[in-house]
Amino acid sequence: MGSLTDIGVSAGLNILSAVGFLLAFAVLRIQPINDRVYFPKWYLKGTRSSPRQLGNVFLKFVNADFSTYIRFLNWMPAALKMPEPELIEHAGLDSAVYVRIYLLGLKIFVPIALLAFAVLVPVNWTSGTLENEKGLSYDQIDKLSISNLGKGSKRFWAHIAMSYVFTFWTFFVLYHEYKVVTTMRLRFLANQNRRPDQYTVLVRNVPPDPDESVSEHVEHFFAVNHRDHYLSHQIVYNANHLSGLVEKKKGLQNWLIYYENKHAKNPAKRPKIKTGLWGLWGQRVDAIEYYQKEIEDLCKQEDEERQKVVNDPNYIMPAAFVSFKTQWGAAVCAQTQQTSNPTVWLTEWAPEPRDVFWANLAIPFVELSVRRLIVAVAFFFLTFFFMIPIAIVQSLANLDDIVKVLPFLKPIIERNSLKSVIQGFLPGIILKIFLILLPTILMAMSKIEGHTSLSGLDRKTATKYYIFLFVNVFLGSVITGTAFQQLDNFIHQSANKIPEVVGESIPMKAAFFMTYIMVDGWSGIAAEVLRLKALVIFHIKNAFLIINVYTQHYESGAQFWPDVHMRLIIALIVSQILLLGLLSTQEAEKSTVALLPLPVLSIWFHYVCKGRFEPAFVKFPLQARPKN
Repeated sequence: MGSLTDIGVSAGLNILSAVGFLLAFAVLRIQPINDRVYFPKWYLKGTRSSPRQLGNVFLKFVNADFSTYIRFLNWMPAALKMPEPELIEHAGLDSAVYVRIYLLGLKIFVPIALLAFAVLVPVNWTSGTLENEKGLSYDQIDKLSISNLGKGSKRFWAHIAMSYVFTFWTFFVLYHEYKVVTTMRLRFLANQNRRPDQYTVLVRNVPPDPDESVSEHVEHFFAVNHRDHYLSHQIVYNANHLSGLVEKKKGLQNWLIYYENKHAKNPAKRPKIKTGLWGLWGQRVDAIEYYQKEIEDLCKQEDEERQKVVNDPNYIMPAAFVSFKTQWGAAVCAQTQQTSNPTVWLTEWAPEPRDVFWANLAIPFVELSVRRLIVAVAFFFLTFFFMIPIAIVQSLANLDDIVKVLPFLKPIIERNSLKSVIQGFLPGIILKIFLILLPTILMAMSKIEGHTSLSGLDRKTATKYYIFLFVNVFLGSVITGTAFQQLDNFIHQSANKIPEVVGESIPMKAAFFMTYIMVDGWSGIAAEVLRLKALVIFHIKNAFLIINVYTQHYESGAQFWPDVHMRLIIALIVSQILLLGLLSTQEAEKSTVALLPLPVLSIWFHYVCKGRFEPAFVKFPLQARPKN
């Protein structure tokens, strides 16, 4: 558990970290050497040139204009004052709606926090139940929680009333935000220039025909069934091996450029490399000649593979991109079932070219269900085994209770400064570190599942990440944290008392989640602004003359918003169910009955919003088609 001191230490350290990250960003962004890291979009638009082209060697790396250091925080008001239409034009609708997610959180949280402090904190603090409980582990901050209310207390009605207020306020904000984002999406789609993907449908699982090739079969099917609107089609080829050769050649070309530039700086000395693994051993050869020969060989392999892809029927996949003369024709095809057999001629809107994940187009449709079953099993075991690091984190958050079981650790743990840092700051940091690699692992799982668009991969990965956080970070922390916190009670009390102990101790985990939110929300977001990962990777690549800037991979038109809405509703329902469960252990049956309508209302509200707004995110509204 955490004391007020622990939370204060955590708040102080996270505020210092956040301020440090923001100051570092403000200084690093004005250095010429980092210009491409922090102003990538300006380079892509051609409105900014590198300041490293001017001045001496020192000025290419360091900004010597001291007046810019005086104004180095000017980016904050400029960013906050940027109008939303300008943000959409500059960064796209996805980025603008992503910012709105943070604002949505503030709109929901701030009024709820003010009401909770004004109403619930006094109700809980003045009860005094925990002081009279014998054998129950608690801290001063726990007196602020519902755990401080006695069994059957009439004060539970205050929590029930506030639960209704919080729920209806969340309904109001979510409905309004869903409506605004829907309008933004429709306006964004209507204002876009015409693009090929707006007239194109992805067709998968084309059934085999003994008398026709896949291309002829597709053309015949759509010429007959969509004769007034069908325009053309492009068969999908399994070019994954060819794509791998192209990527390998790009890497070799980068190394060739690096060694050619290195030789240009010192013409008297030819660069040498070892041909073994990672260049650590093997025959020592001329680097430029070696890479020229490797690229020449790869070009031959590339040409041979390209001929195979085009001419070998085995490389043709039962899928195609079908283009139509009008968006109306494309919409009809994408949003209807093509035959009486729902497992063939499957159609969906084609992703925009930047959004296509080409590698998965080559996966046979019959494999997809098997792949998704394997990923589901793997995800289950990943979630299950992650409980081990969660238990480690919770052991650090409950040092007092560990001392009761392992008294020999008392001299080390009882140092106040060390204890506050360990309990208040360290658990959140360690949990954050454990979660660093998780998105990469979940993205790999989503790719194995066979999704055909990058936006679809991102949404599926986000769904897995949400489930993972809910099961492990939330439920796992509550369960393991409660076990550590009330370990002595679990050992010495009868089994039928365990539900009551759990009900009383679960609210005491609030301190841990407060410190974790500080780490994730304050330090974490400030660290993202710094773009430390991008900064390091850029300078590593820059050392080998591979100069890239961040480009937006795709624009989905805020297609992820229904997922955001659903997850907030799930969180709301979980909070209501937990309050129901808590009251059921506190001999407050009448109060419990009063809460039953809330989950039902929340589910009803979700389906109202789903029916009212979600079609605009799933289907392409013809009224919103581009007019130009």
